[in-house]
Amino acid sequence: MEQNITVVGLDVSKRMLAMAVLPPGTDRIRENKMMENHPKVIEKEVRRLAVGGSLVVVYEAGPCGYPIHRQITQMGYRCAVIAPGLIPSRPTDRVKTDRRDAEKLARLWRAGELTEIRVPTCEEEAGRDLVRAREDVLVDRLRVRHRLSKFLLRQGRVYSQTRAWGVAYQIWLKKQRFEWRPLQQTLEAYARACEEAQAHLETLDQQVEDLAQREPYRTPVRNLRCLKGVSTLSALTMVVEVQDLHRFETAAAFMGFTGLVSSEHSSGEKVWRGGITKAGNAHLRRVLVEAAWSNRHNTVVSRELALRRRGCPAAVLQIARKAQDRLHRKYWRLVSRSKHPSLAVAAVARELAGFVWAIGQQIPSRTAA
Repeated sequence: MEQNITVVGLDVSKRMLAMAVLPPGTDRIRENKMMENHPKVIEKEVRRLAVGGSLVVVYEAGPCGYPIHRQITQMGYRCAVIAPGLIPSRPTDRVKTDRRDAEKLARLWRAGELTEIRVPTCEEEAGRDLVRAREDVLVDRLRVRHRLSKFLLRQGRVYSQTRAWGVAYQIWLKKQRFEWRPLQQTLEAYARACEEAQAHLETLDQQVEDLAQREPYRTPVRNLRCLKGVSTLSALTMVVEVQDLHRFETAAAFMGFTGLVSSEHSSGEKVWRGGITKAGNAHLRRVLVEAAWSNRHNTVVSRELALRRRGCPAAVLQIARKAQDRLHRKYWRLVSRSKHPSLAVAAVARELAGFVWAIGQQIPSRTAA
């Protein structure tokens, strides 16, 4: 693959870069060195290597994000970001260094063995980060609530009248008093942390809701909300994580991206299939599973769902109605065969991903636009 261009493999870390240069027409590395991870240094090296021919820069997706890709692309050169989980590895290779990783990327790219990911634009990444920030704050709220409830449990204060964290629980919580001042201060500290986490979450909820009402998210979110169990937050999470469903040629390809397909280890006449691969986008997989649980209930269209479907294209409504009937039947068919409900829901979520893909095909591609 691309034998006539220079391949530059990069191993990216916070402060340093390992660079391996594979010249055209050979499989021997010409340069392998460490350099500072700084835009001026990167620009100087790329322009030096590009003299007299074309080149492609290859590095793994990771915590350092996409600034290097955007910089090199703006300079007019090609840069490919690689999916780390799909990089081939030898079982006997027990030596790992930054230089060796850079060489490995260059050689595997030349051999055509690497899978390039779609790099989001700055706008797409900003929307995705906002939705993920909301998920993080939700986890933080759960943690501070657990700290408070476990503190009360250690002191013998147990609330068992209604569900926790409802209105009645909040009233009961405010009435709690301790004789010892340090205990009272501890209670007030935990309660204040819970209030702050709740206020932060409400702020982010409103910001996410505002984002869903703006382009380019408004139309895909509106269409995906026609599916049963898919709220505004779930629909927006799908959109910001996938960005463009047209990049998947088939529904099966999109199902594989979600990690909801079954793993398999078959050989000869022996066929063995295990649990789901979980090899795709975890955020997307979570919202699909959450939405799939709604299909346990009857197929009657609720008032809220009817309002969400009002004004949507006829083709989208047809897909949504078909999904509602089919997924409900699939869940109860599997449960009637003694499948555990969680396994049945995973199967329903996999098919739900197919319907999400089908609705996505009704929306114009951003690339084409």
